[in-house]
Amino acid sequence: MRVSARPAETGDLETLESLYRGLETEMTELHPMWPLADGLPEPVPESLLDALDDEATMVVIGQIEDYPVGFMVARVEGLLPQAGGAEICSIRLVFVVPEAREVSVGEVMRDFVMEQMRARGISKFDAHVLPAHRLVKNFFEAGGFSARSIVMHHDDNRE
Repeated sequence: MRVSARPAETGDLETLESLYRGLETEMTELHPMWPLADGLPEPVPESLLDALDDEATMVVIGQIEDYPVGFMVARVEGLLPQAGGAEICSIRLVFVVPEAREVSVGEVMRDFVMEQMRARGISKFDAHVLPAHRLVKNFFEAGGFSARSIVMHHDDNRE
């Protein structure tokens, strides 16, 4: 079985939106704030097109035998001025359809993004993970990531 990753293209928009909706459903079940604070702005197709057109953003398709089963969105972000112009690659979204998990699709996408970003001179990487999403946390830890920040949330309107 051949697992690969490639940059997404405009022609992948329908596939990307479908994969995103799978991610959105999964994340909303873990935390109802996700689609309001961490997901993509609606309309999602326009947000995905913006990401595809943005030089600072990388959208990747994960594939098994050239069939798309996952995606990843990462972007280059500047650090504070005291970092002397240093930048960081922030992996904002990652999703693999449940039936294709456990065969390294996520790992191949993560490594592809990191290789591409290193070629751009980026040596620092973040990955955004919900605290309740233990499998994704473990996935990034296995790739050498460790927690550096946790965002705490309180909602007076939550029952």
